[in-house]
Amino acid sequence: RLRALNRLQVILQHLKMSKQTDSTAEVLLEKKGGAGIITLNRPKALNALNLSMIQQIYPQIKTWEQDPETFLIIIKGTGGKAFCAGGDIRAITEAGKVGDKMSQDFFRGEYRLNNAIGTCKKPYVALIDGITMGGGVGVSVHGHFRVATEKTVFAMPETAIGLFPDVGGGYFLPRLSGKIGYYLALTGCRLKGRDVLKVGIATHFVESEKLPALEKDLIALKSPSKEKIEDLLNSYHMKCTIDQEKEFVLGEHMEKINSLFSANSMEEIVKKLKQDGSPFAMKQLETISKMSPTSLKLTLRQLREGASMSLQEVLRMEYRLSQACMKGHDFYEGVRAVLIDKDQSPKWKPAALEEVSDEFVDNCFKPLGNDDLKL
Repeated sequence: RLRALNRLQVILQHLKMSKQTDSTAEVLLEKKGGAGIITLNRPKALNALNLSMIQQIYPQIKTWEQDPETFLIIIKGTGGKAFCAGGDIRAITEAGKVGDKMSQDFFRGEYRLNNAIGTCKKPYVALIDGITMGGGVGVSVHGHFRVATEKTVFAMPETAIGLFPDVGGGYFLPRLSGKIGYYLALTGCRLKGRDVLKVGIATHFVESEKLPALEKDLIALKSPSKEKIEDLLNSYHMKCTIDQEKEFVLGEHMEKINSLFSANSMEEIVKKLKQDGSPFAMKQLETISKMSPTSLKLTLRQLREGASMSLQEVLRMEYRLSQACMKGHDFYEGVRAVLIDKDQSPKWKPAALEEVSDEFVDNCFKPLGNDDLKL
């Protein structure tokens, strides 16, 4: 009977492993050589993160972190188009509308995962090939190494859907040089390829078609230190000549970005843009006027406060904001206009920056008592 039981355990163990490497699974978790490999596997959804993926990745990172035989963690996406285009916004919207606790569980799980990556003791290498937005930024930017390619498209476009650049955006965006993080957060501006490296989101730049070879070399490293991993990434980075001569797309505008986006309030930023009157300023004004006024105010304060906070403090603050957005109007309206009906004409409430009171903004930042995020 004992033998039968043992056999059953072996079979179950085998099934568990094969489930994880089953090609239909939404996330694949494998161990190859000294590397733990996370593969986001929802190519049709551009590898957007859903709650079940988050709940599988988090404990696996924690396990690998404790495992003496795991020397690094690699995360990548399948399908060739996206690393990860964000979170499963539609599911959150549906849940939030009916007051389902999934709208709490999702953010709580996602931010805990962001924190696990930000505090991970094992070198963490994100291969951000293709679209990397929102939740995809959250599972890459807090790790040690982010490898961009000529196909990388980075953006934090949340103000357009009545949300704010979360997943630790309040931590990493204000730490980028000058006021570029504020600019990216408020306008949702997209950066491509080498520009993602130049702005400091990526640490390395490698040709997209060289990634399989890079991954193979990373897996082959024998009990590597963080320095050894960095040396390998550097060697690939140095050999890559794509777009080497290209100027940084925002280079000529940096002076303007730094002065225009350094104001203390959204109203002041808008005033500065109008006064400046240059084609660049007018274009930013047009973009900002389409965003949720509530989101803009929450985002500016989120970044200003996050600039001097730890990642943990930022994620706690962002969890409070996420729950405020779930109770509000603009998130559902933004998702409707951008993702569901796709008419691109959201009716924001309130419709003007002046109508979003300081008192309202203050309330969104208030602690949630027992419901606060625990890290």
